[in-house]
Amino acid sequence: MTTTAPFGRALCAMITPFSADGALDLDGAQRLADHLVSRGCDGLVLSGTTGESPTTSDAEKAALVEAVREAVGDRASIVTGVGTSDTRHTVKLALEAEKAGADGVLVVSPYYSRPPQDALEEHFRTVADASGLPVVLYDIPGRTGTRIEPGTMLRLAEHPRIVAVKDCSYDFLGAQKVLARTELAYYAGCDEHNLALYAVGGAGYVSTVANVVPAQLRFVLDAFDSGDTATAAGAQQRATPLIESMMAAGLPGTVTAKALLNELGLPAGPVRAPLRPASRETVDGLLAAYEDLTAG
Repeated sequence: MTTTAPFGRALCAMITPFSADGALDLDGAQRLADHLVSRGCDGLVLSGTTGESPTTSDAEKAALVEAVREAVGDRASIVTGVGTSDTRHTVKLALEAEKAGADGVLVVSPYYSRPPQDALEEHFRTVADASGLPVVLYDIPGRTGTRIEPGTMLRLAEHPRIVAVKDCSYDFLGAQKVLARTELAYYAGCDEHNLALYAVGGAGYVSTVANVVPAQLRFVLDAFDSGDTATAAGAQQRATPLIESMMAAGLPGTVTAKALLNELGLPAGPVRAPLRPASRETVDGLLAAYEDLTAG
């Protein structure tokens, strides 16, 4: 079982701020990054699902890394998403991320083409061989259509630059099997699993909800580390209504996170099509859940 956290414990899957006309807002990204790090985030994961990576260009992805690195310096790690459905393109993005100053790359399973496990393994190895950056495998079969099976994880763990997993598999047993047999750092990619995975040896979380309540989620891990497991469990439970509102109410976390950030006066801006903004009714419900968690 691993106890290492190569990118820190409390990581935020940061949204990508856009200006009103939909352009990349680098100043906003810097201000949001500083805000998140100053409130307890050890690391920031850019250009992931929450960062709307399917709708940002290669140049925008690199510029985002450079801007956020300038803003946070060495106060936090930066991991950036480079996964695409094309191995050659993914390698290109990994090399650009390295030049831009990232500390690691997040590599999702190639989507749509649904490669078999041997092809999936070769894809990840090819990306890991291409640059000097450590690799976080992103297992989210609900979006990609392809699971990184535990057996494949065990083989990939032998690669010296494959160091971590962002786990959105919803297979808690599978995650524990890999944890028990490898040194891979497992990060919860689903906020409802933040404490549960940490309690069985996970490294921490990569959280969408941390965009709006970074300190409250960090407190869960801090309480657990101090030995006060009851307080940790209580804090996780108190966050559950907001987690449900943001992540399980029928809208992508990107939409709900940006809706809340805009209401709170923090950099966010619109989502890019085909996503659409949350309705006023939805925003009011999100605000109520946020205020219940943060009151007092």
